[in-house]
Amino acid sequence: MSSGRLQVKVKRVNERRSSRDSPKRLRTPARIGAGGVRPVTCSPSRRPVMAEEICSDSDDLFGDYDSLLEDSSLLQKLDAAEQQDQAGLTLCLRPPWEDEPPGPSRDLPASQLQFQEELRLHGGDHSTKQEEQEPLPGRSRRSVADQLKRTMLGNAAAPPAAPRTAVLKEAVVSEEISVAMQAMETISSQTTDLGPFFGLPSKVKELMQRLRGIQKLYDWQEACLNLDCVQQRRNLIYSLPTSGGKTLVAEILILRELLCRRKDCLLILPYISLVQEKVRGLASLGLELDFLVEEYAGSRGRFPPVRRRSQTSLYVATIEKAHGLVNSLIENGRLENLGLLVVDELHMLGEGSRGAVMEMTVAKVQHLSRNTQIIGMSATLGNIQELQAFLRAELYSSDFRPVQLKEFVKVGDSIYEVDPTEESGFRFSRLLPFKYSSAMQKVDPDHIIALVTEVIPAHSCLIFCPTKKNCENVAVMICKYLKRDFLRHQEAEKSRLLQDLRDGGGGSMCPVLQRTVPYGVAYHHSGLTTEERRLLEEAFSHGVLCLLSCTSTLAAGINLPARRVILRSPLVATEFLRRSQYKQMVGRAGRAGMDSVGESVLILQEKDRSAAKALLSSPVEKCVSKLLEEDAKGLLTLILSLIGLNVAASLQQLQDFLQGTLLSVQQQQLCTDCSLQDVVLRCIHTLSHKDLITAADGHAPTLQVTRLGRAAYKGGVDLTVCHLLYKDLRGGLDGLLLSSFLHLLYLVTPYDLLPQCSPNWMIFLRQFTSLSAAEQKMLAAIGVPESLVARKAAGQTVKKGVDAAPARRMYLALVLLCLLKETSVWGVAERFQLSRGFVQTLLSSAAAFCSCALHFTEELEELWPFRSLLLALTQRLTYCVKAELVPLMEVAGVMEARAKQLYNAGYRTLTHLANADPAVLSRTIQNLYIKQASMMVASAKMLLSEKAAALQEEVDELLTLPADLPRPDPPQPDLP
Repeated sequence: MSSGRLQVKVKRVNERRSSRDSPKRLRTPARIGAGGVRPVTCSPSRRPVMAEEICSDSDDLFGDYDSLLEDSSLLQKLDAAEQQDQAGLTLCLRPPWEDEPPGPSRDLPASQLQFQEELRLHGGDHSTKQEEQEPLPGRSRRSVADQLKRTMLGNAAAPPAAPRTAVLKEAVVSEEISVAMQAMETISSQTTDLGPFFGLPSKVKELMQRLRGIQKLYDWQEACLNLDCVQQRRNLIYSLPTSGGKTLVAEILILRELLCRRKDCLLILPYISLVQEKVRGLASLGLELDFLVEEYAGSRGRFPPVRRRSQTSLYVATIEKAHGLVNSLIENGRLENLGLLVVDELHMLGEGSRGAVMEMTVAKVQHLSRNTQIIGMSATLGNIQELQAFLRAELYSSDFRPVQLKEFVKVGDSIYEVDPTEESGFRFSRLLPFKYSSAMQKVDPDHIIALVTEVIPAHSCLIFCPTKKNCENVAVMICKYLKRDFLRHQEAEKSRLLQDLRDGGGGSMCPVLQRTVPYGVAYHHSGLTTEERRLLEEAFSHGVLCLLSCTSTLAAGINLPARRVILRSPLVATEFLRRSQYKQMVGRAGRAGMDSVGESVLILQEKDRSAAKALLSSPVEKCVSKLLEEDAKGLLTLILSLIGLNVAASLQQLQDFLQGTLLSVQQQQLCTDCSLQDVVLRCIHTLSHKDLITAADGHAPTLQVTRLGRAAYKGGVDLTVCHLLYKDLRGGLDGLLLSSFLHLLYLVTPYDLLPQCSPNWMIFLRQFTSLSAAEQKMLAAIGVPESLVARKAAGQTVKKGVDAAPARRMYLALVLLCLLKETSVWGVAERFQLSRGFVQTLLSSAAAFCSCALHFTEELEELWPFRSLLLALTQRLTYCVKAELVPLMEVAGVMEARAKQLYNAGYRTLTHLANADPAVLSRTIQNLYIKQASMMVASAKMLLSEKAAALQEEVDELLTLPADLPRPDPPQPDLP
């Protein structure tokens, strides 16, 4: 074969010999697209007619010939060459592609290319395995002729191929598609722009218009969203007056992170009511855009959160829950999945222990996750430069308000406008035109009636009062002098509101509200139940109520703007107003889209003029770190968690972390008597003395948490009470009473509510005598014998050294026990002579503390009996309703009265509510607005979707092959 090249002539078969019945379709190589491999076919009508037509599978490719050569001698020559090489030479038939460079340009039929590819993959033709079983040299080997025959037969049986031009054309198109797909993948990994609405799809803009009624963003919102730091995902603080639209900017940034970067987000809000409102409001967006909205407030929230493979999650959390959530993400190595942290009311960094918790949370995220963007927003910020240094953030601020605010003060019957250019700070505006009788002047010396009747009932009004009792008195006083025309304003709606309030109280109703609501007036403070506050807030938002007298807590809670805001006094309780409090209150004046102007009126006495001038001209108070407050309780908690989470194990690592805190920025003004390092050393010594951490011996001691320390930080238990809780739980094991909930309720009654409780000892004695013998024995064992309660009820003194704390705690436990039995807040409040608001606060606080105690016991093996007990008790305390109502109570915003309405109407499960028609639901349930029904259904759908996703993730995890599955060792060769 080496003597010369064989001249092979191939006779082409005439096109007319093709069968007329063969399908006229051109087969081309498969095209690879987004959906996988798919064959590409071209109809003859859509391609030029070619001279060299392709035969069908059934055509005779060889015609009248027995071989490919006219002389039919190729096979004989091959056999002769093989016989010539038998003398010690090995004839190796190599496939032609092994001698040619690979590439798509070889002029070979597609069928042969496919056949050759199979040969290359399998190491030869289909007879290779058979040949490998035969002996080598000296055996009877398959001839080259047989192999060539087999190859030709394979070509003949394979599907016909396209002409070379068509193949090349399809190859070019496939290559272009591949390049385009790679470019798209590269672009999508480098940019987060998915559409024209600030990088979001147009669908988001449409949803904002349909669900929120937002047609166009304010100029400042567009400018803020287009900032370079926002586009480059750097940290940002933005500050604007109340009602300026700050929340919408945060929501757009959250949506961009969830949809474009496919990262989870955390939104921190200060109050449970705000969390629940936000969860309800965002549920519809989550359903439309396929992300989950998860509530972390009170006893709700899962640590660590469920790991989602296909969906992103928005965690909406209170300050305390956010800290626990971040700790769990750190512990499980999932903090990098958090793409955005949004902190609302950033000024709360400087408010008590909650400010310390917020500072810990933000500092941990900033220190451990370089890819998490932090956004802070607030209406009142004083020392912004220090906050910028803490967050390493840029600043955007504006004095924009959608409605102009005019600030006034009233002294006597004169109204003055606040004017900083005046020397006195005030400029005379007008006299009150309202004429008072001598009797009215005695009842209303501050002319509140005159101020409110100028705006109600056509417009709304808020009156901020210094105390809860003053709120109720002001509401009653105003209604006493209102004209009877007020009774006819929205009379039907007010009747429905009264009925809802009565239903929510299980037939009971506050006599003050029963008197004031018909006039469109009500009060709002913490003494109300959650259901009452929600009903009153909704009625005020819809114009059914035109006047609310409230405490200062409303200013930082639900957004309830009004045409006029009146500050009844410059005092909050007994303290003079701070600038930040004043700005929060007056910021409620002016309703965007409804009022052209907003007004605030501060009522002053002549003696308060100078103090009011200082208040109105002073800057906003500085936001100061609270980590060193209360004997550095916040810093102790932070250091303990850092050691427990393996973030820091030495003094140097602790100092490195603290460099990124607000405390470090302000250490010169806060650490006046010693350095920050000395403070840290003192904290380490304190934690070691309390047996919460240990320090291993050595030149650089290694810090580690003890079991009790780990239980304390994982349970979120206050370090001042963690030893007391451990002692109570250990003591409870010796004689735990399980025939009643009373013993468990005593163990989970929050310690911080004891100072607010002053037991009525006569009521306590009556409750004591109604207990069973086992329960009375249990009370005596924990230090509350009947003799103590009887002496207190009789007004006698008790022995010195007797601790009254267990008695106060047991009194609150008895309140909780009655709640579990009766479930009526009104009945229990009346029985124990407590405000219904305090009773409900006790219930929610006990549920949250029970959840903390549960996590606490999970880290201590000796407390194992409490785990299942506290798990069940947490659910009972969270809902405190009959078992059939629990699924409906899980929906954000659904309280007991509404759950009963839904259940009686046939909506008995979460699935029922999730599949309800909001319009039908609104007509079926009495006094349910269509907007509320829509939000309720959306919340139920979101909760159902979250539960289904959690179950699916659990299934996927169970079916996933473990990465660390042991593999069998490869067989070892036998030793000779």
